[in-house]
Amino acid sequence: QVQLVESGGGLVQAGESLRLSCAASGTINSINVRGWYRQAPGKQRELVASITRDGRSNYADSVKGRFTISRDNAKNILYLQMDSLKPEDTAVYFCHAFSQYYMNYWGQGTQVTVSS
Repeated sequence: QVQLVESGGGLVQAGESLRLSCAASGTINSINVRGWYRQAPGKQRELVASITRDGRSNYADSVKGRFTISRDNAKNILYLQMDSLKPEDTAVYFCHAFSQYYMNYWGQGTQVTVSS
């Protein structure tokens, strides 16, 4: 089992920055991919960014060049640095982990609101 706890959401103005954090605990060594998803009201949950065990990252086109995913392996923390935020980035952001046993784990979500 893997437990994920997000933090760092909040209310910012357009153009500002936020950094989300996701602390992982449990069977950390079973995780192959970690990532961030988001879900805006009335929309489906979508992938924002992901990073594999060997460090390969992937981003949604809508956030490329503005968001950066990174991790602190020693602390088992995943980060999402969000710069140049736009109102359309407003959503609940979820931390995600995919294990070698094909299990999906989710955090509880953190709200990010960007005002224009």
